[in-house]
Amino acid sequence: MTTTGETIPQAVIRLRELALGAAGAASVRAAARLGLADALGEEPAAVADLARAVDADPDALQRLLRSLTCYGVFAEQPDGRYAHTDTSRLLREDTDRTLKHMVLWGTEPWTWELWGHLDEAVRTGKAVFPELHGMDFFDHLHDQAPESAAVFDKAMTQSSRLSALALADRLDLSGVATVVDIAGGQGHVLATLLERNPGLRGTLLDLPEVVAGADPRLRPGGALADRATLLAGDCRREIPVSAEVYLLKNILEWDDESTVLTLRNVVAAASPGSRVIVVENLVDGSPEIRFTTAMDLLLLLNVGGRKHTKAGLVALVEEAGLQPVEVRPVNSYLDLVESVVPGKEG
Repeated sequence: MTTTGETIPQAVIRLRELALGAAGAASVRAAARLGLADALGEEPAAVADLARAVDADPDALQRLLRSLTCYGVFAEQPDGRYAHTDTSRLLREDTDRTLKHMVLWGTEPWTWELWGHLDEAVRTGKAVFPELHGMDFFDHLHDQAPESAAVFDKAMTQSSRLSALALADRLDLSGVATVVDIAGGQGHVLATLLERNPGLRGTLLDLPEVVAGADPRLRPGGALADRATLLAGDCRREIPVSAEVYLLKNILEWDDESTVLTLRNVVAAASPGSRVIVVENLVDGSPEIRFTTAMDLLLLLNVGGRKHTKAGLVALVEEAGLQPVEVRPVNSYLDLVESVVPGKEG
């Protein structure tokens, strides 16, 4: 006689998986730190061989691979060997679309500490990082956690590479002579725009230590150096450059006061009719809503910032004195809000 076991409701299965969801994040982090994707070649490999390649315990590595395959990161073959998937290839260093450092950034040690205080942040509406560490997040990052800061820089570069071409495809700069990329990091987006538009000149504005590590194409001797200006500064204090187009990509994520202040600095620097392009991950209507809402909560925890809704961001643009023109998608996780600087009184 056989009996049929009780069918577990999908809601129960889903909630249990969510409660232990950190295991998935920890698994991809471990794979990235071990260099597992780089160790696996084009042909499937046995666990013992992979363990030797990454200096790991074979049994423990088998358990990690079992976890990863549940998420589609690597695939187990009928003979027990493991092969790449489209997802696992994104953890390789040698692929143009690598996400290795984005994975590491999203799972840095400080993130695990912060998630446990999410209820506190929700109650207060404020960041918890300063109270836990005695200083603001980015001060701590650069002063106390240089390895994490290096991961951040690489992750931002990877993110820019993924979005730069899509943004260049959707941003019409025909007839435009000057553009400034505000807080543009190493300037990968700016470099892509300059390459795409041979008559364009551009300025990269960011903090001194960031500009010092700008994309080699923009630095003296680089292929685009004659059309690029590297300018050290803090956009929340002043934007000392005039241009026809101002680009602000994934930087208006602080508190609303700082966001409006930065946009007002743009208005103060720009001439009437200048275009202001804000590119952000919106939390409403995004095809990648799990990614954008997770980033929204992490911003709350570490800097008290936020990802915006479409209406919320447009409202801040208007509050800063800009005239919104349109909102349109860049790709599945980025949207572009375009506005213009109105005529100035007096």
